[in-house]
Amino acid sequence: MSKQWTAVIEPQNKLFDLKLKEVLKYKDLIWLFVRRNLKTRYKQTVLGPLWFVIQPLFTTIVQTFVFGSIAGLSTDGLPQFLFYMAGNVPWAYFAACLTGTSNTFVGNAGVFGKVYFPRLTTPIATVITAMLNFLIQFVMFLGFAFYYMAKGANVNITYVAMLTPLIIIQMAMLGMGFGIIISSMTTKYRDLQVFVSFGVQLWMYATPIIYAASTLSPKLYKIIMLNPMAPIVELMRYGWLGAGTTPIFYWGISWITTFAVLFIGIIMFNKVEKTFMDTV
Repeated sequence: MSKQWTAVIEPQNKLFDLKLKEVLKYKDLIWLFVRRNLKTRYKQTVLGPLWFVIQPLFTTIVQTFVFGSIAGLSTDGLPQFLFYMAGNVPWAYFAACLTGTSNTFVGNAGVFGKVYFPRLTTPIATVITAMLNFLIQFVMFLGFAFYYMAKGANVNITYVAMLTPLIIIQMAMLGMGFGIIISSMTTKYRDLQVFVSFGVQLWMYATPIIYAASTLSPKLYKIIMLNPMAPIVELMRYGWLGAGTTPIFYWGISWITTFAVLFIGIIMFNKVEKTFMDTV
């Protein structure tokens, strides 16, 4: 009597076989990982989920004092607090996606070695978890923006704000792409994990978060905008506050970079997936 199998697990031989349809079949597992991430991140903490709000709030306050009040950097005529928060909120999401997914193989080695499931479900769950945090912070940012608008500050919501859903998706793709590339490399080179947090901090200063891109020289502006996160931050700031630049051309280049990084990352991820248990 022959048996009819509902699923067949076999080794992946084709490098470009991304098996994205298989990932969709495990969507329930992705949500279980999201719940796990949310519970473990703030387990045994005093303030718990309030850290979603406190962290960007205090970062913005410090930047407002140091770079706004002391250094006197230009904020394109915007209230200093809003200017810095408009950069911090999207950057925090991108950084969370990158740093979270960069630990995929090492952080989940115990689970990966026991049972089969598409390994891409774990970085996807990390990105979704970070997105929930981002939405809370974004709502807080909008609250401050409307408050300043009510006070008569020079703050305006423009048509570019309609691009926000696309920008959020792009940040998730870009952060996940770089993250899984690093995760694939850290299976052999563990010291890359130390470099990640340091590298993210350096990257932030190459992004117009604490300074206005409009104050840069034309040559330096072109160089900075080649950073894929730079046009994203500028568009978010211009869309919701009405000040800054609208680097649509460089945003197109940023999208090309995003697709390339994510594609390379998935290929490296799938390649390392076959043998990482021998090296982790």
